[in-house]
This record gives sequence, C-alpha cells and structure tokens, in this order.
Amino acid sequence: MKRLLDVSLSAPLLVLSAPLQILVALAVRLDSPGPAFYRAIRVGRDGYPFTLYKFRTMIVRALDQGPAITHASDPRITRLGAFLRRTRLDELPQLLNVLRGDMSLVGPRPEDPRFVALYTPEQRRVLSVRPGITGRAQLTFLDEAKLLGHLDPEGEYIRVVLPRKVAIDLQYVEDRSLLLDLRLIWATILVLVGELFNAGASALPAQRRPPLS
Repeated sequence: MKRLLDVSLSAPLLVLSAPLQILVALAVRLDSPGPAFYRAIRVGRDGYPFTLYKFRTMIVRALDQGPAITHASDPRITRLGAFLRRTRLDELPQLLNVLRGDMSLVGPRPEDPRFVALYTPEQRRVLSVRPGITGRAQLTFLDEAKLLGHLDPEGEYIRVVLPRKVAIDLQYVEDRSLLLDLRLIWATILVLVGELFNAGASALPAQRRPPLS
C-alpha cells in the first residue's frame, strides 16, 4: 500500500509541478553560474546508494570550499538558493526519486554515506525502509542550519543533530503506517504553505513610516 501511495501521488505531482520546476531551473541558471540540478549520493533502503536530485542552491564546487554541512549564514549558498531551501522548492526533483523507487514520500531522511558509516548497529535499522522526502525528523529540524554554528557545523551536526534525527527516524520505523504517512504529508503541506507565505511577505518592501513632526 505504501508503494501504491507513493506512485499514485508522485506521478501526478511530478506532472503538475513540471511548469514550476522549469521556471525554477531557469532561475537557478540565471542566478549563478552552473547547472540547475545538484546530484548527490545518498544511502537508501538496505544500505544501497542512489543518486538524489535537487535544485542547486550553492555555488559550483561548494564542497571544495567548505564542509558538507552548511550553517544559516554560509556564503556558499546562492541568493536564490536561500529562498529555495526555506520554501523546500529545491526538493521538488526528488519526486522523480520517489517514482523510480529510490525514495518514498515519507520516511527517514536519506543521509550522506560518510555519516551513515558512523551509525551504530541499532541506528542502521533506519535503513530497513525507503528514505523519504518528508518525515518526522525533517519536520522537526526545519531550521537545522540555524542550529549549527559557523565554526564547526559538520562537527556539531555529527555530535548533536545526527543522533537526534536518527532517534526520531527509528521511532518512525517502529510506528509507521499508512495513516501516519498521510498525517505527515498533510503536516508537510501546511508547513510548506506557511513557508511560502512567509517568504513572499518578507520579500515585500517594508511600509514606509511617515516622518516624525
């Protein structure tokens, strides 16, 4: 049933979002030099690696200029990239990952192989299910970049954030059900609508106050 839900939702969403994705891809190309899409190797179900697709939100060869984990004021993030990350529009191409079977709409967030190598045997149980675009951990850590300091974001991520995310994902593995997935999808929709509204509001020019007499 879960795979049926993934296909029945991701296929029409991919078609409906195609015009938006084309516009985003063009905007990324115009905003900074480089390709529109970013491809990353992530660890999927049963530990098998796969290629995850996102819209590029950082400068080209960003990993050559800093750590894999970014903080909120990371200078490698492009102007448009900050907006795409905030609104989660950069993750729209992952609908293709869902359709291909690499991912699910709901599940543990797919991790970099370097961080998965640090998992304990117990933590590796999160790899028993397909990773997801959204999930409990993703909703809990919406502002993950703001939690990390700029001096050692990768170290803080490994020591503090990663264990908490894996613990949340392990609980999802225990509790998973079709009803829970539907609830998490609905919660994600509400969050995305709120983020789009807030991003649009913040982009408006501030109302000018009349001069003091």
